[in-house]
Amino acid sequence: MPDPSASRARLVQLLTPAVAATGHDLEDVTVSPAGRRKVVRVVVDSDDGVTLDDIADVSRVVSDVLDEAEQKEPHLLSGAYVLEVTSPGVDRPLKEPRHWRRSAGRLVKAKLGDGTVVTGRVVSSDDREVVLDVAGVRRTLLLAEVASATVQVEFSREADA
Repeated sequence: MPDPSASRARLVQLLTPAVAATGHDLEDVTVSPAGRRKVVRVVVDSDDGVTLDDIADVSRVVSDVLDEAEQKEPHLLSGAYVLEVTSPGVDRPLKEPRHWRRSAGRLVKAKLGDGTVVTGRVVSSDDREVVLDVAGVRRTLLLAEVASATVQVEFSREADA
């Protein structure tokens, strides 16, 4: 039986350049059993967001790459699979600088390495740090200090009222 982590790593290696060629970033690839088949879930994003047309375009490209790979490496997925291409959900963890950049203006909750929890709106970010508006006060966090962070779901913003 193939090593699932090796298969995932190989899928990431195969799909990253193909997805990038469509103008998107490969955020995640998972393979999970579903009866006799497997579900290959590919999560993509971009600075401009992801439309249904984008999902269709990426799906065609990913499908072609997987079909070609299965010819050369039949053990990679070991049989029938269902392909799902999707965009990240609102609860996606903020791990990469691009995630923070794409969350500008959004309310986030960040847990720091020392256990402190900070909730604020993303004002700006770069490859090293993020600036949050925390109750009207700007606070700069080094990304290296952030243990985990997620966008908070807001059903209505005060500014919208």
